Amino acid sequence: MNKPEKLEFAALTKKYGETIAVDEINLKIPSGTYCCFLGPSGCGKTSTLRMIAGHEDISGGDILLGSKIINNFPPAKRGTAMMFQNYALFPHLSCLDNVGFALKMRGIKKIERINKSLEMLKLVQMDDFSDRFPDQLSGGQQQRVALARALITNPSILLLDEPLSALDPFLRIRMRSELKILQKKLGISFIHVTHSQDEAMALADMIVVMNKGKIEQVGDPYEVFNKPKNEFIANFVGGHNVIIKNNKHYSIRMDHINVIFSKKNKNTHPMIVNEIEFQGQIVKITGITKDFGKLSVSLADDIFLENKFDVNDEILINWDKAKENSLQ
Repeated sequence: MNKPEKLEFAALTKKYGETIAVDEINLKIPSGTYCCFLGPSGCGKTSTLRMIAGHEDISGGDILLGSKIINNFPPAKRGTAMMFQNYALFPHLSCLDNVGFALKMRGIKKIERINKSLEMLKLVQMDDFSDRFPDQLSGGQQQRVALARALITNPSILLLDEPLSALDPFLRIRMRSELKILQKKLGISFIHVTHSQDEAMALADMIVVMNKGKIEQVGDPYEVFNKPKNEFIANFVGGHNVIIKNNKHYSIRMDHINVIFSKKNKNTHPMIVNEIEFQGQIVKITGITKDFGKLSVSLADDIFLENKFDVNDEILINWDKAKENSLQ
């Protein structure tokens, strides 16, 4: 691999006509970081990734890789590689030839191409499938081949556009573990675009939450989940309730709200249950309170089964005020 490099945006902007997709964002991503850009559709995360790759023109600002401004570099000269959402494998080429295609375009001799391609396929545990064609592979196998093809160019940074979205849930969980292991092994930065909160939390050292072309919050997964900066992040990341007290907004995690089964406890809020959703290890209970409106609570499944209640029942809840997080 090339030497790992830091990545920096300085007032980076992307416009499509009068529409601002990315709005003067500033960010520094240290070398060797697994960074996830997280946000809803249309927030600007994919446009940002494509500008890094050189597949979208920059409307304003700069992108720096190491100490070099790469705004006007063609994609092949940037030191980055991109793995596309649909993998974009050539159907008429074997795995070996798919992986070695970029080297062929550079005029690398055949024997060197083959050796390097086999090395990359071995890295992603696909060397036994070198002669197969894409339609003979599972989705997870195709993804590994696409990864090998991206990595063969020795990038300083690997760019991943929703790389797990086409996989079934079981394979998605397995592949995100493999991606994390691979990133640590290579030591380069992975810049990964996703709309999945679970995916970002599982993979990232650094999460960049975007909304309407702007960066809302940057932090590690623990910080973003436990200390969301504002109401948008608290709602989008999930697992939080937003409450208003004394004209100020706070977030409180669902699992930090207690269901009280003893009526002797006076420090409680009554809640009328309007939804009960079994989610495996937990049961999510949503209801209406007089003081805070709609709230959701998570309860361990065994505790729910021991103290079962139904929709339209009234339950009692409370929480430790120290666990409230103030929102901007």
